[in-house]
Amino acid sequence: MMNAGILGVKEQVRVHIRWMIRRDMADVIQAERQSFEYAWTEEDFLQCLRQRNCIGMVAEQDDRIVGFMIYELHKNRLHLLNFAVAEEYRRSGIGTQMVEKLIAKMASHRRNKITLAVRERNLGAQLFFRNLDFRASRVMRNYYEDSGEDAFLMELHATDEEPELGHTAPVNRVAKYEQR
Repeated sequence: MMNAGILGVKEQVRVHIRWMIRRDMADVIQAERQSFEYAWTEEDFLQCLRQRNCIGMVAEQDDRIVGFMIYELHKNRLHLLNFAVAEEYRRSGIGTQMVEKLIAKMASHRRNKITLAVRERNLGAQLFFRNLDFRASRVMRNYYEDSGEDAFLMELHATDEEPELGHTAPVNRVAKYEQR
């Protein structure tokens, strides 16, 4: 039997996912800084969470915040603004559990899809969301103000409906990994 650590997959960690509160901010900021070159500041988080349609949730394990997500409620969709798992807890199923929680919220909030933007260089995130059935629907040019980098708009639909692209899904760098 192979050691799971060799393959880069850790033992699955079960977490409690709950609403984000002010005292979670230090752990959230730490996970944010570990995850992103252009990290949100505490003020960025607070400004976002002050908006009526913006919701923050954390993944907690043994009284420690090990991941978070920030999403917006729109008329027919949820838009994931920010999402990260603490470095030492990555590849242990926490991100998947958070996305599953968001998918469950899609029905309770009467939304029919989840959208998110992923940096063109962030192949890890592209593959993670692709493995959870999100599909890249378009490229958004110069999307990120901090770097001018392009982003992929990724979507997950609640039903079997096709994304609003026309008759075929785009072929892109993410799609080629689907064949594996």
